[in-house]
Amino acid sequence: MTENVARRGFLIGGVALVAAGCTSNAPAAAPSSAAPAPAPAAGGNDEPGQKVVIGFSAPAADHGWIAAIAKNAEATAKQYADVEFKPVEPTNDINAQISAVESLIAAKVAALVILPNDGQQLNQVALQAAGAGIPVVNLDRVFPDKLAYRTWIGGDNYGMGVAAGHHVGKKLKDKGIANPVIVEIQGIATLPLTQDRSKGFADALKTYGFSVTAKQDAKFTVETGNQVAASLLQAHKKIDALWNHDDDQGVGVLAAIKEAGRTEFFMVGGAGSLNAMKEIQSGSSVLEATVTYSPTMASSAIKLARLIAQGKGMGDLVENQVPQSITLASETITKENVEKYLPLGFES
Repeated sequence: MTENVARRGFLIGGVALVAAGCTSNAPAAAPSSAAPAPAPAAGGNDEPGQKVVIGFSAPAADHGWIAAIAKNAEATAKQYADVEFKPVEPTNDINAQISAVESLIAAKVAALVILPNDGQQLNQVALQAAGAGIPVVNLDRVFPDKLAYRTWIGGDNYGMGVAAGHHVGKKLKDKGIANPVIVEIQGIATLPLTQDRSKGFADALKTYGFSVTAKQDAKFTVETGNQVAASLLQAHKKIDALWNHDDDQGVGVLAAIKEAGRTEFFMVGGAGSLNAMKEIQSGSSVLEATVTYSPTMASSAIKLARLIAQGKGMGDLVENQVPQSITLASETITKENVEKYLPLGFES
């Protein structure tokens, strides 16, 4: 989903923090739990069927979200006796990932699940797989050529912004605040995914008659999140609401807020990390919600690849074939429903 960001440690108020990356390339810490066990599918799709080999390629786990992607894919594959999981070495090198995918094509796997470092640059090797008769499940970062993949599954960046905007807008409206100060901390401003998130946020706020007062990008790192938040807090002596695009960089954002002793506003996060959920669950943090961009999509990608390779459709649908495109909804996690989402959280 986003660019790779190196991890690095630093101190805030004497506390060591670890820099992470954005919600689509995530810290080397492993996710908190394995993929949830699959619910029984209608039509018996989870019953053992034809044995299939599923190849898997993704970037290196230099960020908590990506670490969770890899772990969820492997855990889900292990839940099926008829699946042989064949991952290749994760890498952030484009040429190395191309070579790794080519090795899976040469091995004649039954299906491929690929989260490309860059969809444009890996488009040709995905086309090569399709040309060899290997269906590709394109995970998150989309290949530009639809002929390069059988099915795409990923998150909804615009929907993240919409979900955050509705949570913020409704709460401010209910509180009777006419001209609220709304601050937005982005990931990397130049990325299309960030622009989609910001547009969704602005569009949702507009329905309440509100707009963003100030926004600044924090590069998807804890350190920059801390610096940007500190700067915005100094510039705005009173804030009503803050949306931070990424729960990993949110570790630094929250540290800056606590350091400044600011409690007059509420905050919404993004992605659905376990750290953010625990803050929400505590009820004592300015962070009261986060909108999801869940790495559980990797679990679903494996399940889809298995069905496609076995010539099955999705049991709950009427159609005989798996859909060509699946966009996951961005869900809003609050104190009221956080218990339900905790098993899906990933460590920042």
